[in-house]
Amino acid sequence: MADHNLLGEKGETLAVQLLRQKGYSILAENWRHGRNEIDIIATIGTTIVFVEVKTRSTDYFGDPALAVSKAKQQRTIRAANAYMDENNTQIEARFDVISIVSDGRSTRLQHLEDAFYPLA
Repeated sequence: MADHNLLGEKGETLAVQLLRQKGYSILAENWRHGRNEIDIIATIGTTIVFVEVKTRSTDYFGDPALAVSKAKQQRTIRAANAYMDENNTQIEARFDVISIVSDGRSTRLQHLEDAFYPLA
C-alpha cells in the first residue's frame, strides 16, 4: 500500500478516536454510495454528522481542511442524502471536517464543526 494511503488510514483511525472521546457514536466508516464516499458517519445527541477527514504529513501547502473543495462538498452532500434515504433518517444533519497533520514526530488534529452546508 502506498505511503499516502497508510497516512490516510492512520488519520481516519485518529479521527474516530477523537470523535469517540468527544462522545460521538460511530455509525459507519468509509461508507460508499456509487463513486462517492463519506469517511465517517456519526451521531451526537439528535444530530447525524458526516465527517470528511483530511490528513497530511505537513501543512506546507496550508491546512489540510482547505483540500475539501466545492466539488468534494457536493459529492459528500449527495452521499449523505443517499445515506439518509437508505436509512430512513430524518434528523438534523451536519457536515464536519477533521484536519490532521502528522509528520511522524507529532500529530495535530483539528475538528471543524459545520465546516460546510448543504446549500454550498
